[in-house]
Amino acid sequence: MSAPAAALAADAVTKRYGDVTVLDRVSVVVPRGTCVAIVGESGSGKTTLLRMFNRLVEPNEGSVQVHGRDVAALDGVVLRRTIGYVPQDGGLLPHWSVQRNAELVPWLKHDASRAELAREALALAGLDPARFSARLPSELSGGQRQRVAIARALAAHPDIVLMDEPFGALDAITRGELQETYVALRARLEVTTLLVTHDLREARRLADRVVVMRAGRVEQDAAMPELIAHPASPYVAELLRQALDHEAPRAS
Repeated sequence: MSAPAAALAADAVTKRYGDVTVLDRVSVVVPRGTCVAIVGESGSGKTTLLRMFNRLVEPNEGSVQVHGRDVAALDGVVLRRTIGYVPQDGGLLPHWSVQRNAELVPWLKHDASRAELAREALALAGLDPARFSARLPSELSGGQRQRVAIARALAAHPDIVLMDEPFGALDAITRGELQETYVALRARLEVTTLLVTHDLREARRLADRVVVMRAGRVEQDAAMPELIAHPASPYVAELLRQALDHEAPRAS
């Protein structure tokens, strides 16, 4: 599974918690420079799979690779400092300023240019450093907090970013604005992204390929046009029907 072009690869990974199997021999490849979205209902194993790539979760069976290297052989702390990570709630430290939150990973890596890197990342994420750097997370809107979380993930210039429902708790307008921001960032930075989302419309907008999961297994792994044209199961077909039936009409 870990072909030279793969930035991330999971090969037949299984994860159990007691008698409950959360992932059942799941295999996924994320080619360098692409965005792959993992879509599925709650409990399908999406976040568990995502968190295997930065060793926040360890598989019981199978292997996980980053740039062709088995993560089991890598130091988890060092690995997490080389991969951007945006958790669902942003995960900002509430008593730290926006600037200090954005500096976190460069600071952990003892990078002397961390302040400059943080300001650059905040600007890329759509926040004026001069206006926002001194604020606390409690003084920001939900969308602004997520922009800080994205800036923190990008400040150390990782070539891989893991995003776990990064826009799911936001209102529709803010979510759309942040999606547009990330599309522009990906094009500019050529970063590889693994995105967890419950929203097929979001996956359609952001991802090159979509992995549909259900009950710990992959139902289908395909580009969106193929997914729409040839759903692999009734479950995938129903997800598509619900997503596309509720999609806002496009301007003619």
